[in-house]
Amino acid sequence: MNSTLSRPVSIFTEGSPNPNSMKFVVSFDLVPSGLSFDYATPGDALVDGKASPLAVALFGFDFVRRVFISGNFVTVTKDDETEWDDVLFEVKLFLKDYFSEQKPVFAQRTMDANTTKLDMDSETVQKIKAVLDQYIRPAVESDGGAISFHTFDEATGVVKVLLQGSCSGCPSSTLTLKAGIENLLTRLVPEVKTVEAEGV
Repeated sequence: MNSTLSRPVSIFTEGSPNPNSMKFVVSFDLVPSGLSFDYATPGDALVDGKASPLAVALFGFDFVRRVFISGNFVTVTKDDETEWDDVLFEVKLFLKDYFSEQKPVFAQRTMDANTTKLDMDSETVQKIKAVLDQYIRPAVESDGGAISFHTFDEATGVVKVLLQGSCSGCPSSTLTLKAGIENLLTRLVPEVKTVEAEGV
């Protein structure tokens, strides 16, 4: 989605459970609801289906180790050596200028490929995604991460979800998944028997 907006850009920051990750919240949506994009390397940001000029630009900072984009925020994960106090203003100013100049967040082919995927779900998968969107995603996003549906095996009842952003690599991720997400999904969608995490 290109940010072809004439409104002023405001950005505020929020910390996350992962001390190396910082959430930069923007005054408008960067991606449609239900979509999120995780970039662990600069090369990831060039791959068809998830190409992002914004992520490529952020990897231009030598301290950036991961970029995650979802909803109305960007989570940037830095290296261990750099202190946020030294670089926070620089990243925030960069993002403000980037959005003010109406530069694209994603390549158009990225959005085309991902919006098509949203229309091809079974009824059970639609229910699973609705629970993730309504109950689970807001809590995970408040910590600077995101959760997205990956696969559902109708035969075994196993849902695989993808934890991204500051959730990825966070020690509490697996515990959070088992304690809250699995209980809620199995209760609200009887077809679901268990939940597994990808990318944790």
